Amino acid sequence: MNKFCTILTTILVLFLCTSMLNFPYNNEGKLKRVVIDAGHGGKDPGCLGKIISEKEVALNVAKKLGNYINQYLPDVEVIYTRDKDYFVELNQRAKIANDANADLFISIHANAQPKGGSVYGTETFVMGLHKTDANLEVAKRENSVIEFEDNYATQYDGFDPKDPSSYIALSLFQNANIELSSYFASKVENQFENRVGRHSRGVKQAGFLVLYKTTMPSVLIETGFLTNSKEERFLASDQGQDYMASAIFRAFRDYKQEVDAMATAY
Repeated sequence: MNKFCTILTTILVLFLCTSMLNFPYNNEGKLKRVVIDAGHGGKDPGCLGKIISEKEVALNVAKKLGNYINQYLPDVEVIYTRDKDYFVELNQRAKIANDANADLFISIHANAQPKGGSVYGTETFVMGLHKTDANLEVAKRENSVIEFEDNYATQYDGFDPKDPSSYIALSLFQNANIELSSYFASKVENQFENRVGRHSRGVKQAGFLVLYKTTMPSVLIETGFLTNSKEERFLASDQGQDYMASAIFRAFRDYKQEVDAMATAY
């Protein structure tokens, strides 16, 4: 436990030093600004269940999360990449976070199994190496939204979301904030499993374009599988969406408390 605390302290100190260099509007090193990204939107519905679409789940959970933060952590500025049903390009989502000098980027999604089935559970991804074919398939599905964008091949330097070879460059990219991203992701999954009673599929790494260009700790949360009828009903309900949003909020609150405590200590 002492070794873990030492490692965490080192990570947080490095993060705070980086924050002071890169985030001029937050020279205290505390967590003051979060960008909440509701995946998909507008002409891009994301994956489709029988009763609800991914873009609807993502937006509803995102807005509930933002409301919790505004209510209980009023010192934190909440910025949405979208707050209504419209399309936002992936590179613009990252740009919104970078331009705002955000301290954390949270992208909210829902999952799907290509052939349907009984697979269920939550997953939280950070930018990194996709260690399994399943992780790669999730990244390919989420990255395919760039096909809704004009001139996407030019904007993303020839990246083809369907071509596994396009992920080589992404897999070589290591987010400078991967440790803190993973730490926050673990808090999210812990809340899902132990407080909401969801099946956690764990913290994973994959090459997501929406995380690739962010310059702060960033995660992509898959709140569940819309291709699983029971899980879809839960995610389509107001109560289910509220439970998921409150779980992410508690993870965020605890993470902020630790970051702020380190900022005060150093």
